[in-house]
Amino acid sequence: MPALEKKVAIVTGAGRGIGREHALALARVGARVVVNDLGASLSGEGADSTPAAQVVAEIEGFGGEAIANADDVADFGGARHLVETAIERFGRLDILVNNAGILRDRMLVNMDEGEWDAVIAVHLKGHFGPTHHAALHWREQSKAGEEVRARVINTSSPSGVFGNVGQANYGAAKAGIAAFSLIAAQELQRYGVTVNCLAPNARTRMTESAFGALAAGEGFDAWDPAHNSHIVVALCADEAQHITGQVFFVMGGTVNALRGWESGELFVSEGGWDPDRLLAALLERYPEGVSPAGMLAGMTRAGGGSVQLG
Repeated sequence: MPALEKKVAIVTGAGRGIGREHALALARVGARVVVNDLGASLSGEGADSTPAAQVVAEIEGFGGEAIANADDVADFGGARHLVETAIERFGRLDILVNNAGILRDRMLVNMDEGEWDAVIAVHLKGHFGPTHHAALHWREQSKAGEEVRARVINTSSPSGVFGNVGQANYGAAKAGIAAFSLIAAQELQRYGVTVNCLAPNARTRMTESAFGALAAGEGFDAWDPAHNSHIVVALCADEAQHITGQVFFVMGGTVNALRGWESGELFVSEGGWDPDRLLAALLERYPEGVSPAGMLAGMTRAGGGSVQLG
């Protein structure tokens, strides 16, 4: 088990579900944890300090150290205060787990501006703000000659990497988080910071409508949110300092390092294309058409071809 004694971690959205499991898992291996949660509803409305306080009490119950925090990570000033709180209370910051999120599912034609803006703000800006302020701190440490072994773990979603009907706002934000993670990894590696991303599956408030029937039974429970926390602890170990810029799809006992966008079907014309010839090439390659659903169904099949014309 990786030892994280004396490390300090922030976990956003840590009052319930996957975030709660992250906070507990990090505390069990010695990290001191800032349990950040507004205690809002699933749609991001209201506030309740109880969930974060309960997680702190659980951590203290097994001898760990934690504090509750209710800063709004979608607010740039709130994100700064969250980072400052960790440093002021514990004297350092080593780990940032961005997990907070909300849902306002709606079909694209029915979604209003507020439903779009709220989800993008909490997920995408809610990742940018804490990461920005934490990165400033780590850059200052690095430039001062201190050794930095910092970790950022972001949270995408299968909806963001594979798509899901009714979640244009949520999926777009989660896809943005995956891209944000790759770029942040490239930029922050020079300061001793790794940045990785999860696309987790679990039984939570967000997924109960889809997975509610999949209640825990006897034997291995693949939908237990705790499964998503093992990789967080592993990636936060000092030994994982060269693992960065990865997006991990997690489902029960399966962890899949996704490849993301990569070169696929290739259409080449040495003299350049005109619309008629390119349309003909597309129809030849896709005689039955092509769609995201069809591509997803064929993920397990090897292959891919190319079309090249002189």
